[in-house]
Amino acid sequence: MLPLIVLLGSFLLLALGLKRVKNNWRLRTSGRWAMAAMLVFSAIGHFLFPSGMAQMIPDFLPARKLLVYLTGALEVVFALGLLSRKYAKTTGWLLIAFLLLVLPANINAAMQGLNYQTGALDGPGINYLWFRIPLQLFFIVWIYLSACKSK
Repeated sequence: MLPLIVLLGSFLLLALGLKRVKNNWRLRTSGRWAMAAMLVFSAIGHFLFPSGMAQMIPDFLPARKLLVYLTGALEVVFALGLLSRKYAKTTGWLLIAFLLLVLPANINAAMQGLNYQTGALDGPGINYLWFRIPLQLFFIVWIYLSACKSK
């Protein structure tokens, strides 16, 4: 829920700020920058809660904690790529692929009832998927519209 609040709050502030300063809403720019803010916010979680997040990753993958750190760093790289008009489209497509690749980890965590912050099995459980999967699709559409779609 917090990433969605960061995304929408950042978007609103950026769009209003650009309208005031540039006299133009610049919705795509605001959308890319807001997604970048959300990615940095999400990446911070990878570094604050690596043990709990490592439990989201299926057991058959090795070095799960390292994967958490790498995906956190990758989210920061994606954020930087979205800030650049030159790299935004390529970054957007790579980010969409990334979101599709990490969706199974989110499903796995929900099925386990994992609380990714503590690593305990007292999380929201399978019902969380009714929010998480549409949220993931929302993020993908957001990225497509703000970074991938041609003008």
